[in-house]
Amino acid sequence: MRNPSQPSARLPFAMLMLTLVLAALDQTILSTALPVMARELAGGWPLAWAFSAYLLAATVVILLYGRLADLLGRKPMLLLALGLFLLGSLACGASQDVRQLVLARALQGAGGGGLMTLSMLTVPELFAAEERGRHQALLGAAYGVSTMFGPLLGGALVQHLSWHWAFWLNIPLAALAWAVLALSLPSKPASPRQAPGARIDWPGAVLLAGALVSLLLATQHGKLNLPERVSLGLLLVLGAKFTLGFLWRQRRAAHPLLPLSLFARPAYAGASFIGLTTGVALYAAVVFLPQYLQAGLHLSPTASAWHLLPLMAGVTVAAVTSGKLLRAKRPAAALARMACVLMLLAFGLLVAVLRWVPDAALALSASLLPLGLGLGLLFPIVTVVAQRVSPAQHMGVATAAPIMLRSLGGAAGVALLAAWGHGLQAVFGCVAATVVLALLACSWLPDGGGRQAFGLGAPSST
Repeated sequence: MRNPSQPSARLPFAMLMLTLVLAALDQTILSTALPVMARELAGGWPLAWAFSAYLLAATVVILLYGRLADLLGRKPMLLLALGLFLLGSLACGASQDVRQLVLARALQGAGGGGLMTLSMLTVPELFAAEERGRHQALLGAAYGVSTMFGPLLGGALVQHLSWHWAFWLNIPLAALAWAVLALSLPSKPASPRQAPGARIDWPGAVLLAGALVSLLLATQHGKLNLPERVSLGLLLVLGAKFTLGFLWRQRRAAHPLLPLSLFARPAYAGASFIGLTTGVALYAAVVFLPQYLQAGLHLSPTASAWHLLPLMAGVTVAAVTSGKLLRAKRPAAALARMACVLMLLAFGLLVAVLRWVPDAALALSASLLPLGLGLGLLFPIVTVVAQRVSPAQHMGVATAAPIMLRSLGGAAGVALLAAWGHGLQAVFGCVAATVVLALLACSWLPDGGGRQAFGLGAPSST
């Protein structure tokens, strides 16, 4: 393990941050560029598929990358994911019609999903245990801010250059990151604690992919103009069947893709549920509030994106602070409770503003600050706790599962809330209810003051 003060550790970490920023940006960068792309690209498939293809592919592969990293090592998987993301970006920028773009976005997402997992998973190979919380916090801040900055960047590129630059911008940056990581990242074998003959549970991977694709398509059903026979009910039934099949397979497989024994650990189950909740809260704010500002208050897409600035600032400041507090051995459970209270305050303020002064855009924007602070505190807590309470041989998949749940929670939560259709106050009230559940789950997190409690001791071996 490298000394965290050495430049040789800081350089690959900077590249990890860059790859995570690129992957997070491309989740949302098209949201403000789609109208222009619709005018310039030949049809055939609905353009909304280009937005959803990335999310689908990225979510489906997250867990698989975690398991492959456990078996084959993290560096080769990271370089593979970055290579796929680079090729996908090239293909997206060169697309001549919507069909080509959708397929290229799927390829890009197949790489981007790995970057979100493997960047966080590689931190323990670069830094000593007492330094990991701070660096996981920096990655968490980079993810949150980049997700929110995507619409603003997409709008600026379309306005001043062209939509192609939303993808071409990735190419030199991803190529630089690939080259630097290939040269500077330490090569380490897979976990020595893997059972002899351990392998990928491909039937489980297929079942999980079927479940995620069905459920995510269901969340996007109203936007994708799917064939009439692919009804919402059919997708939900398929999603439920694939999910049950996946769980049945994981209980019986000799080498499960996602060992369900991880969730028997209260701290891991709590961190995973909190990760799911952060996805719902983050995407609810990023999706619904700009829509209200544009449709209700008639702000431009760029102006509405700027109103998310307090959310970005809160995430950045709190994520860095969270890493420092974890390093100072503050109890993870207490920090998580504080974060949930801040999030509840934010949604309470949003509901109050919408009820009493619905035209006050600045008041809505200011209400996002405590939400950003809460999310920023939680991002590193989820990752650090998940990694440190899990067996070393399952580190990859243990890191990946909460990230997958965060993506799934964001997509599914937004779709369900949008379909509910009872107004923005009710939507934010429902999100607040999920945060209350997360507050209860905080009791499962470590609440002591020792090294193990804060994810700073040796990882579990059982």
